[in-house]
Amino acid sequence: MEVDLTCVKPYGDTLNDGAIQLSFTLPIHHSDEAREAAIIIAKRMGLEEPSVVHMQDLGTKFTFFVIYGKCQHSVDFTKVKVAKVEQEVMDYYEINQYIRENIKRKITVVAACTGTDAHTVGIDAIMNMKGYAGKYGLERYPEIEAINMGSQVPNEELVAKAIEANADGILVSQVVTQKNVHIPNMTELVEILEAEGMRDKIVLIAGGPRINHELAIELGYDAGFGPGTTPPDVATFIVKQMMERRIK
Repeated sequence: MEVDLTCVKPYGDTLNDGAIQLSFTLPIHHSDEAREAAIIIAKRMGLEEPSVVHMQDLGTKFTFFVIYGKCQHSVDFTKVKVAKVEQEVMDYYEINQYIRENIKRKITVVAACTGTDAHTVGIDAIMNMKGYAGKYGLERYPEIEAINMGSQVPNEELVAKAIEANADGILVSQVVTQKNVHIPNMTELVEILEAEGMRDKIVLIAGGPRINHELAIELGYDAGFGPGTTPPDVATFIVKQMMERRIK
């Protein structure tokens, strides 16, 4: 099947049919009028031939909808550019060897879900021994002292621990992002590190479902990793950054 990458559209049953599925909730009671309101909204979003394939009463005058329709827009995929960490990722064995041969000491990494965030799935995937996607977490690396502080850690406590442990890297996980609460929280951490004179002495990384490299750099971090990141991705970046700074 030949695909024109300069004109990519959503795919449903046939190439370029534009078929998409979307869902949303309206603050109105379950009724025929609610169904029609959902269709009108879909049309105003630019969908052609929208149809409600599922609607559910959520109680207290809220209704949930699933809609099928056809999108008429396309994207020139050849012009799509994304800011991301560009690196050749080493594996578990290569990273430990790299540390022994180049840094010549164990490195220390402190990690936490900061602020009010209580979701540790992401940070645990990177830090815990069992790791993620069949790749060991940093706790298993013999050349890395991995300190996982868990969830709902105030930024001040994270920095204090990093100072106490003489950390080389700090990992911050942000899963709760409603109303962009992660933005001021991430910014505050950078400000505290700068006030302590530590920002240039530490590799600072953020991760989470809505975190990307561009956002992290904008907020003063060294890197941002999104969904699907594995422990070697993070470990490789940390040790390579440490060596780059040493060379400079």
